Amino acid sequence: MTTNSHLPAGATERAEPQTLRARTISASLTVKDLQASLAWYHDVVGFTIDQKYEREGKLRGVALKAGEVRILLNQDDGARGWERVKGEGFSLQITTDQNVDEIAKRIKDLGGTLESEPADMPWGARVFRLKDPDGFKLAISSERGTSVKAPA
Repeated sequence: MTTNSHLPAGATERAEPQTLRARTISASLTVKDLQASLAWYHDVVGFTIDQKYEREGKLRGVALKAGEVRILLNQDDGARGWERVKGEGFSLQITTDQNVDEIAKRIKDLGGTLESEPADMPWGARVFRLKDPDGFKLAISSERGTSVKAPA
């Protein structure tokens, strides 16, 4: 380990070659019912449709976006069995500058079910959780200062 006078006390230089510095992440999810998942992500959660992918005249995938967040939904072809569990041990963490209480209310008003209501976390975020039709988990959060508790 080398020390360098321009680094803060206790900091170390990055390894060479430099470590990964990602800017965005996109998720690709294989779903049982593409139309049901598309309706949930688009109509309930509020993603917009970026692009549709067809093969032999049949819809096989849909690219969705919400700000810089991208999700690709792919129709499961059943090759690995229709009953395989999806979404176990996996969660998409989505951050926003929007009021998460208002987003959660909108989702519930449109028929969505929350796994947990918006709550303040010790690390300074306000978070709520929900599950898509295939069991994939999402956590939507904002910094506590950008959310205002909805009146009871």
